[in-house]
Amino acid sequence: MRIVIAGGHGQIALRLERLLVARGDEVAGIIRKPEQADALRQLGAEPVVLDLESASVADVAEQLRGADAAVFAAGAGPGSGTARKETVDKAAAVLFADASVRAGVRRFVVVSSMGADPAHEGDEVFDVYQRAKGEADAYVRGLDALEWTILRPGMLTDDAGTGLVRLEAHTGRGPVPRDDVAAVLAELVEGSSTAGLTLELISGPVPVPVAVKAVAGE
Repeated sequence: MRIVIAGGHGQIALRLERLLVARGDEVAGIIRKPEQADALRQLGAEPVVLDLESASVADVAEQLRGADAAVFAAGAGPGSGTARKETVDKAAAVLFADASVRAGVRRFVVVSSMGADPAHEGDEVFDVYQRAKGEADAYVRGLDALEWTILRPGMLTDDAGTGLVRLEAHTGRGPVPRDDVAAVLAELVEGSSTAGLTLELISGPVPVPVAVKAVAGE
């Protein structure tokens, strides 16, 4: 498969790229800064320097042509203010989805946030973030041209992955290592059996491949 990842230098994306390359996929990561390129090359992924806050749909679609799947793993980051929650967590996700439609890429996976909700109230940075992610998720759900899956991890940690998770429509809150989020994404992107599902993810008792098959009804 050829898989294009938005936010290619993010902590989850780098882990995902390593997994995908190891299984033989062709991976491209969209990054904002040229100095991030070497980190992707070292993993065997192709760096694509493109700023999703200023690119057009046509610009992004050009990078998506010929891809089998697209993953939106970009984020403004914890140190950013409310403005970039709107321009990255919402607008860039919408842009990437529209570009995937234009490029004919049907399989589309979003790394969202547990509690994301377009009706989330409040004016603090985290409130704006949850609302922006919720609005982006709602937009993606409305695109019939995409076979989308939305993944909402719990509290992200840098603990070593266990390969054991709880993946359900509603899990309740809990932590999950970024390693295990990447492992779940690698399974989700391989096929479209979970298309149309919004899933929550925390650490749990079930091996990742089994958890993905179970939630897909396989």
